[in-house]
Amino acid sequence: MIRRIILSAAALAVSGCTSVDQALIEPQVSAPPSYATDLPPSGLEAEWWLGFDDPLLDQLVRDGLAANLDIDAAANRLAAAEALLKAERADRIPTIDGSAQVGAALSNDDEITATAGLTGLFNPDINGRLAAEVRAAVADYAEAEYLVADQRRIVAAAIAGQYVEFVRTEAQLDLLDQSTGLQEQTLRIVTLRFEAGLAANLDVRRAAADLAQTRARRGLVAIARADALTALAVLLAEPPGAFTLPEPGSDVAIPDYVRGPQVGVPADLLRRRADILAAEARLANAAANIGIEQADLRPSLTIPGSIGLGNGLLSGLFSDFLLGIAAAIDVPIFDGGRRRAEVNAAEAEARARVAEYRATFLDALGEVETSLVSIEAYRQRNDALREAIEQSETALSQSNALYREGLASLFDVLDAQRQLISSRQALIDSEAALAGSFIAFHAAIGSD
Repeated sequence: MIRRIILSAAALAVSGCTSVDQALIEPQVSAPPSYATDLPPSGLEAEWWLGFDDPLLDQLVRDGLAANLDIDAAANRLAAAEALLKAERADRIPTIDGSAQVGAALSNDDEITATAGLTGLFNPDINGRLAAEVRAAVADYAEAEYLVADQRRIVAAAIAGQYVEFVRTEAQLDLLDQSTGLQEQTLRIVTLRFEAGLAANLDVRRAAADLAQTRARRGLVAIARADALTALAVLLAEPPGAFTLPEPGSDVAIPDYVRGPQVGVPADLLRRRADILAAEARLANAAANIGIEQADLRPSLTIPGSIGLGNGLLSGLFSDFLLGIAAAIDVPIFDGGRRRAEVNAAEAEARARVAEYRATFLDALGEVETSLVSIEAYRQRNDALREAIEQSETALSQSNALYREGLASLFDVLDAQRQLISSRQALIDSEAALAGSFIAFHAAIGSD
C-alpha cells in the first residue's frame, strides 16, 4: 500500500514535466528469473529465527526487537516524519492569527485606546509548490517507515549472529577442555615410558609442547566469547558488564537451521526488502523535489486579509470596524538563471537516486546469491569434516595401540591427535558458519 502511495506521489510530482524521464519514477531493474542455487521451498519468513528451534535465541531476538536503541531511534524518526507531513498538509489550509493591543495616550484627556483583530493568509498554490512539498513529505514518511522495518531486519540478524558466535565459543571452550584432557593423558603415558627408559626425553617435550599450545588457545576463545556477549548486550540495550547468558553446559552444539529457507524469486526482493523500498521512497522524494523547484519558475499567488476593531475606550469600546482583503501575485522575471539551475540540480539528484536504487537492489541480490551458495558449500564441508573426524578418531586409536606396543612413534600419535583436534575445531567453526549463512540469507531476502 505504501509503495503504491509513493509511486503515485512521484508520478504526480513530475506530471506535466517533459524534461524528467519516466525512469525517474519507476526505474527498471534487471531481475533474473531465479537464483543461481535453489533450496527446498519449506521454511519460515516471519520470525525466521524459530527455524533454529532454540528457545534462548527466540527470547533474545524478541527482547532485542522490543528494546534495541537503533530501532527506537528509527521509530522516533518515523514519528518526526509523520509530524512534518501533517505540517506540510497544513500549509494548504488558510491560516488565521489574532492580535490585541491596549495603550494610553498621554494627552489632556488621558485617552485609553484598544484594538483587536484577525489576520489571515491563503495560498491557493497556483504553481503547485505546496502540493509538491506534501508529496515530498509523503515520500519521507514512507522512507522512515521502511527504515524502521529495515532496522528490525538488521537487528534480528545481528542478534542471531552474535548468539551463534557465543555458542561457537562455548563449543570451542568445551572442545579445548576435551583436547586438553586427551593431551594430558598422552603426556602422562609418554612420561611413564620415559621414566621406564622406553621413550626419549624429546617425546616428553613434544607432548608437553602440544598441550601448551592447546591451553594457549583458551585466552583467544575467551576474548571472542566476551566480544559476543558485549555485542548482544548492546543490541538488547543492556549494560555489557552486567549482561550474562545461561551456561549451555557440556556437549555444546551449534544451533542447526532445520526448516530450510523460503527462496522465492529475485523479483520478490523489490516488494519486501525494506532498504530497497526505502531507496524507492528516496527516489519519489527526489522526483517531488523537482516539482518544488519547477514551481519557482511559475507565478505564485497569496491572498492576505484582516479584520480589525478599535477605538478609544472613553468614546466607546470598539466603535471602529475595519475589513481588508488583497491579492498579491509574484511573477518571476529575471534571476540570472538561478531557478533553472536549481531545477537542473534537482533532476541530477533524482538520476543519482535512480542509480542508488538499482545499486541497492543489486547488492541485495548479491547477498542472497552469496548466502545460498554458502549454505550449500558449508553443508558439504560439514559432511566432509564429520568423515574426517571419524577417520581421525580411528587413526588415533590405532596409533595409540601401536605406540604402546612399540610399533609406532610418538610423532604418529601426536600427528593423529592434532588432526583429530583440528577437524573437531574446523567442524565447530563450519557449523557456526552454516548457521551464519542461514541468518545472512534471511537478512538478505528481507525477512523480519
